[in-house]
Amino acid sequence: MTTPLPPTHRALRQDVYAEPPTVQTVATPQPTPGSAVLKVLQAGILNYTKDVYNGVRKHPYPVPLTLGQSAVARVVALGEDATTLKIGNLCLLDITIRGRDDIDRSAGATFLSAIVQGFTPASARLMADAWRDGTYAEYVRWPLENCYVLDEDRLFNKLGYQMGDLMYMTKLMVPYGGLGSLCMDLKPGETVVVYPATGGFGSAAVHLCLDLGAGRVICMGRNVEALEGLKSAATPEKRPRIETVPLSGRWEEDLKVLKSLGGNIDVFFDISPPTAGKEVLKAGMVALRHGGRMCIMGGGDQDIPLPNGVFMHKDLTLKGKWMYEPMDVKRLISLVEAGIVKLHRQGEAVTPYGASVVAKFSLEDWQKAFNEGERVGSAGIVVFEP
Repeated sequence: MTTPLPPTHRALRQDVYAEPPTVQTVATPQPTPGSAVLKVLQAGILNYTKDVYNGVRKHPYPVPLTLGQSAVARVVALGEDATTLKIGNLCLLDITIRGRDDIDRSAGATFLSAIVQGFTPASARLMADAWRDGTYAEYVRWPLENCYVLDEDRLFNKLGYQMGDLMYMTKLMVPYGGLGSLCMDLKPGETVVVYPATGGFGSAAVHLCLDLGAGRVICMGRNVEALEGLKSAATPEKRPRIETVPLSGRWEEDLKVLKSLGGNIDVFFDISPPTAGKEVLKAGMVALRHGGRMCIMGGGDQDIPLPNGVFMHKDLTLKGKWMYEPMDVKRLISLVEAGIVKLHRQGEAVTPYGASVVAKFSLEDWQKAFNEGERVGSAGIVVFEP
């Protein structure tokens, strides 16, 4: 039975680009064809969320809008064309929204909800006209295809997770888009280099590689303490599979270290932020085995220095990947529900690096929440509980 929606709800809104948001009482969204309305239970806060909304990152998006990020929410109302979603379903909300009629992606009608309007006129129009508002609110209207149902009985009763544990999936989704079968197709026993391994998505990539059966995970980064944190967070049987390489700032030196680790590197996975140096990618390509693969998921518009001769003669594969595909989300959820990819370690004294919710905030405390997200960085998850 459908419970009537309240006429109004609270939402964290920004009326002027880069100006401070405010909590406003606005009309509760209503279901339309192709959508569901969900009650938001937890919505994530990235370490750079503050810089998205204060204009530092210069992400284009329309205003006014409700801010937001990936979330876990419960379905409370459905559009008339919903066929599998049901009232009461617990869902993971994917923020990568795609144009339904842009099947071949030729129009580039893909954007990140409430974060960036994408890179084409089609994506900007789709965000502004159809799916403007994000999840920092009590209720949200969301595309049906971006609501992924979670098996509550399996996750909570059989695997012992709590609500906050589920938020780690939103960090795992991005690296899984590059490492999963639709992109790099990481295979058990392979050696993977993660660069850098010390950020939120990088540390999640390390955790993911280990659970997917990588034989060795070589973690590169500038923060030596964070690199060691990755080792200490792994379960004892998995620690020997983690090796760390502090970056020197010179690709030649980084290459020497990679080669000293025994070679036979199958995959080099780049998840570097826009401000990170790209010279190390050259070291990564040269260090790859014959037939190796490199995945570029890092940000920034600068050119990448890659040696043509090495690329050709070693029969290397280079793939770029932005975010992930819908099937990646479904497969990741299945891996978590099967207990293959773990969100925390039952009975262990340690948990995966950055996998736990360490702080929860109300919408009214948005400034503290953004600051805490920045402070915590990759060491944990910060959420709103609207």
